[in-house]
Parts: sequence; structure tokens; C-alpha cells
Amino acid sequence: MVRIGIDVGGTGIQTGVVSSDGKILAEESIVTLTDIPFSDQIVRMTDSVRSVLKSAGMTEDDVELVGVGIPGIASRETGEVIKCTNMGWSHVPFRTEWEKNFPKTVLIENDANVAALAESVAGVSAGSSSSVFITIGTGIGSGIVIDGKIWSGFHGIGGELGHTIMDLDGVPCTCGNHGCLERYCSATALIRMAREAVVDQPDCRILKEVGGDPNRISARTVIDLAREADPLATALYQRWISYLGQAIANVANFLDPEIIVLGGGVSKAGAFLLDAVTEEFPKYVLFRDQLLPEIKLAVLGAKAGIIGAAMLS
Repeated sequence: MVRIGIDVGGTGIQTGVVSSDGKILAEESIVTLTDIPFSDQIVRMTDSVRSVLKSAGMTEDDVELVGVGIPGIASRETGEVIKCTNMGWSHVPFRTEWEKNFPKTVLIENDANVAALAESVAGVSAGSSSSVFITIGTGIGSGIVIDGKIWSGFHGIGGELGHTIMDLDGVPCTCGNHGCLERYCSATALIRMAREAVVDQPDCRILKEVGGDPNRISARTVIDLAREADPLATALYQRWISYLGQAIANVANFLDPEIIVLGGGVSKAGAFLLDAVTEEFPKYVLFRDQLLPEIKLAVLGAKAGIIGAAMLS
């Protein structure tokens, strides 16, 4: 028997046939359409499942269950998607509608949680007793895995590291609060810091790299120049690493996991990121004379959503 993993994104929906040990046997992607009725969205997804099964030389009878990762929250008990802004879903009966079209058990979970599960099953934290996955991109996503199971809290909304508060009077967040961690530790935060800094330094190399247009500054712009020891980029990067180190230390102080995994677009900075945060976060850990969580970079990349969704139980 195989499992189906589905990774629902704002621009694309990836579907894969996954073996019991986390290997993707076949996969395909369809474009996300948010301007059609919810029931039609489900039909497109189930059609994609049948298509990828055909590619794998299998049928519905070979499927044990279907797992779906969404950028939102869902109820395990009712199968209702409570909120998934990217898809325009609010309190929609996902499981009921799914089983009308594809009569197999379907499990739904937050996308950061399924990525965390994937790394713990088939990735860099496989074999660990506990791990926390932090994805660093436009925002900050996170997932907690303890003894092979996702911990998402009593109400299914736990693990939102990005919306813990770093500064009560800090930068406004898209969630409506101020000073959320993701406003300081995400790629978006690094970009904001750089755009603010270049205002007073019109001759800086960062601006030269983007043709004088601050709107073209990316996180990669700053990180690449910091690698080259550009003074402004280095100062910005070190400030950002300080924030990220504090975030990781908070995870270590509160949960004491065996491994903390860093993923998302910024993790492509590789050892330049890993070495910096590994040196920085112990400064803020309470019991720094004890063994600390090991920091590792995620290895599954875009495949994590499919694999983790398929491994739900």
C-alpha cells in the first residue's frame, strides 16, 4: 500500500505517491485556482491524485490514506479547514467534500508541521527523539515533532513561533499584533532592515547591486554581500543573526529539543547561515553549560510538503 501526499500552496498544488518509508514514487503539480468554488477545487485535487496514481501504475485500491498540508489550520476531529487564507477557505468541510470524490481517509495538517514531520521521518532529523523545524522565508513557520508525532497543541494552532512576541512596541505585523518574531527573523525582515539602512547611505554597495532601486533589494542581496565582507551588509546580517539566535534560544529554553532544523529559502545560504546561528544562539540559552540542541539545515526542500503530508497518522 502507498500513501498520497498533497502540498497545497498559493500558486501550486503538488501531489505525490509516497512509499511507507517516505520515498516519492511519482508526482505532479497543478496550478492553484482560487477563483473557483471550493467543491471545484477539491475535484481538481482528486483528479490530480488519480493522474499521479496512473503515472505510478497504481489505482485507488493501492492507497492507504491521503495527507494534505495547507498554509492554515484544520480540525483533526471534524476534517474542517478552519482557516486557509491563500486558498480563500474559511470553515470549509474539506474531509466531507474530499470523500465524496475520493473515498479514502484524508488527514489535514499545517504545512510547516508536515515539513517538520518529513524531516523527522526521511530527512536531517530522522531518528531523533524530538525536533523543531523552523522555515525562514517571507514569514517564519515552525513545526514541533516529539516521539515521531506532530505537536500542534490542544486546539491545533500550536507551534506558531513566528507570532511569539519579541517587542511589545515593535514593528507592526500582518497578524495585527506588534513586534512578532517573524518581523525580525524572516527574509522579509532582513529586506526591511536593508531598505531602511540604505536611505542614509546612497553610495553603499547594496544599492549599487540593485541599480539604485531599494525595492529590488532581496535577502540574498544582503547575504551575498555579507559573505564578501561589505561593511553595511555585514552589520545588517549580524543584527539579523542576533535576532534569529534569540529565536532559536527561545526554542531551546522552552522545549529543549534534540535537533533544531532550519529550512525555507534563506536556508540556501548553507554553512554561512548555519555557522553564524550555531555560534550566536548559545549566548541566550539558560543552561549553556549543558548539551545544547544541534542546529541542522533541512535537506528535503520542496519535497518535504509531499512527504510529510503522506506520513500523517
